[in-house]
Amino acid sequence: MLDNYFESAFALEQLRHGPSAPFLDGFSRSLYEDGYSRLTARAYLRAAHHLGHLLQSEDIAFVALQPDTIAVFRRHLKHCRCPKPRGRTTEETVRGAKCFLRYLWNAGIVPRPMHELRPPLVQGFRDWLKAHRGASETTISRYSAAAIELLSDLGDDPGQYDAGRLRAFLLERARRRGVGGTKAISSALRMFLRYLASQGKCRAGLDAAIPTIAGWRLASLPCCLSTDDVEQLLSACDPSSPMGLRDRAVILLLARLGLRASDVAALCFADIDWEDGSVLVKGKSRREVRLPLPQEVGDAILAYLVHRPGVQDERVFLRCVAPFRGLPGSSVSQIVRRNMRRAGVAAPAYGSHILRHTAATEMLRRGVSLYEIGSVLRHRSADMSAYYAKVDMELLKQVVQPWPEVLSC
Repeated sequence: MLDNYFESAFALEQLRHGPSAPFLDGFSRSLYEDGYSRLTARAYLRAAHHLGHLLQSEDIAFVALQPDTIAVFRRHLKHCRCPKPRGRTTEETVRGAKCFLRYLWNAGIVPRPMHELRPPLVQGFRDWLKAHRGASETTISRYSAAAIELLSDLGDDPGQYDAGRLRAFLLERARRRGVGGTKAISSALRMFLRYLASQGKCRAGLDAAIPTIAGWRLASLPCCLSTDDVEQLLSACDPSSPMGLRDRAVILLLARLGLRASDVAALCFADIDWEDGSVLVKGKSRREVRLPLPQEVGDAILAYLVHRPGVQDERVFLRCVAPFRGLPGSSVSQIVRRNMRRAGVAAPAYGSHILRHTAATEMLRRGVSLYEIGSVLRHRSADMSAYYAKVDMELLKQVVQPWPEVLSC
């Protein structure tokens, strides 16, 4: 693979006889598969070669390579007389060294640092969530973070946990969070305690010790955008760039079909049936539903696919810079947030979920029943769809009861 990036016999001789030589062919293959440009790949390969010489001079074995070593490499670059790739900066050389370290981690050549390894209880919890609860990667990451926090605070022996310690832990975290954040961590803790009980690691019923946090989901009106705001948001996407085409397709899926950010991030080519114009959505708890694909949304996806990076990835939406990999759900929310600010759309909330509320609100205004809205949004109960029954303010004014008058004696 090195021959694809270097023509000079002298450069190839240097690379193939340097300290990093055993790993450069695999590294160059991974750079090619991740879609790095030829110029960037050459710089990163030279950075890996340079890092190898530093390790050799400092008598550091490759298996002992750690993130701290990259900091040593950065300091070395400031005063070294090693030949550097022409026109490349120190920061890019450091990025190449970091990319090389990630490759060595993923290939199993260099062990990951201990602080990056998950405790066995947390890894088992993650596997249990995926296998038995059908949780998404976002939920698994959020729940495992809460589990790690609990173990580090109360110790790694769940058999010693009791209701008082668990409540004190939650209340301490609640002081630094709002209602939504406290609800999220309480849900994660209950799930972790159920997992521990199922494995015989703690007493059954401890999940009931986590108090319920006051906060009523139906107490407020749903935040949504107007039709003009949505059009303004779509206009902010640049149709002349691959990023703008991708952003437009993502926003249309959110605004027209009411998908979640995780639904869009997980969308694969096999999920789209172009013949009957439908898309298979795999939501929470492995629930699947096939929704009609509007012409406008389908056209936007096709326009993006023409300019999509040509890498082998089953997911439809990718990053626009190397490494070209599928978008996480957080990046989908960031796409909406960035374009809302660019379009100057003022809203009570910024992110992808406001477009889900917008889709439901627009359906209700067009006369779609709450049952049908719940089917499209894949709600588990009718109560969740009832949240949108308060959107039509004019209709609410017709059923509101008059304020009782005070009768004078």
